[in-house]
Amino acid sequence: MSMSEDELAEVKRAGGPLSSGGSSRRLPAWLASRWFWGPLVVGVALVAGLHWYYSGRETTDDAQIDGDMVPISAKISGTVLRVHITDNQEVQVGDLLVEIDPRDYQVRLEQAQAELAMAEAQAQAAHTDVPVTSRVTGAELDQAQAGVSRGAHELEAAQARLTAAEAHLRAAQANAERARTDRERMRVLLGKEEVSQQQFDHADALAKAEEAALLAAQATVEEARQSQAAIKLRLREARARLQQAETAPERVQIARSGANTASARVELARAQIHYAQLQLEYTQIRAPRAGVVSKKSVQVGQVVQAGQPLLTLVPLDDVWVTANFKETQLTRMRPGQRVLVKVDTYPGKKFSGRVESIAAATGARFSLLPPENATGNYVKVVQRIPVKIVLDKGQDPEHLLRPGMSVVPTVIARD
Repeated sequence: MSMSEDELAEVKRAGGPLSSGGSSRRLPAWLASRWFWGPLVVGVALVAGLHWYYSGRETTDDAQIDGDMVPISAKISGTVLRVHITDNQEVQVGDLLVEIDPRDYQVRLEQAQAELAMAEAQAQAAHTDVPVTSRVTGAELDQAQAGVSRGAHELEAAQARLTAAEAHLRAAQANAERARTDRERMRVLLGKEEVSQQQFDHADALAKAEEAALLAAQATVEEARQSQAAIKLRLREARARLQQAETAPERVQIARSGANTASARVELARAQIHYAQLQLEYTQIRAPRAGVVSKKSVQVGQVVQAGQPLLTLVPLDDVWVTANFKETQLTRMRPGQRVLVKVDTYPGKKFSGRVESIAAATGARFSLLPPENATGNYVKVVQRIPVKIVLDKGQDPEHLLRPGMSVVPTVIARD
């Protein structure tokens, strides 16, 4: 700034120093006054403070209140008997929302209970049969072994009797042959009158007696043979019974397997009862969370199918902010940083919170048709990344914040 001649003269009169030409000149009075430097310093400090304040804050208007949407669907099919809620009604955990006609499922439960009773009776009979089968098969085995042993002894005795009868038969045959020979010899001698009639009669009677003894011996041998055959037959039968009785462990194992199968049927019947009870419980649809009823589409008398949506619960006690910041705004943004939130619906009210997390990808990557930069002409577009902001507790006791409301969050993002 150049000085006028009057100002230079004033400086010379005042004897002030000047920097030019090595001569001594004085500063102007307005430049040396504190009324100039004071406001200047304050202004510079204010500008620096405002720069520091606003350079550490990131704001976006691409943000909204977000929250869970709990869809309530029917787990079973049936006719709607009662509807206990209306649109926009607040409900608590466990409140009854909808009732489905339970009669069909009550009948199924009773049927399952009857099947369980029958299965338990069969299982009890099967388990009782195991020791009975074990005892019976053991007795049968002992009897069969005794029968085989007895038959073997009887066969040995019959063989001995047959051997003795055959020996006696051979002796009777020899005696009968000798008696017949003696009788014929006596007959010849009687014709020559060399022996008496009495001697011949004696030889004839003896021959007849030996022939009768021979017949008796033959009958005894035949009887012994028949007895031996009968004993052999009984012995074969006893051995067959023994062979069958020796399968006692297998039959006991079969009985045990049958008992185990019956026990499994009991467990199956109990599972069916549990399933029927669950089906019966599903006829009463209750609120899994506290919230506000929305999108109610169920009516009394409506026939619903399993999985059919009936309404939606919106929990208002757990809402957050989803803010889509530009990628250039995330340079210094970190989880845990403080956030101030303005809600368009309530312009005079501010909410505080903190950054909980930053999404793993940009919003474009989760879109239905993600961009393919490798195809066509490339145009660089600043991407936006969702940031989840949780609000501090106790700021919304009346649940004024609703999912979908527009908000303007400001993140205090300083290193």
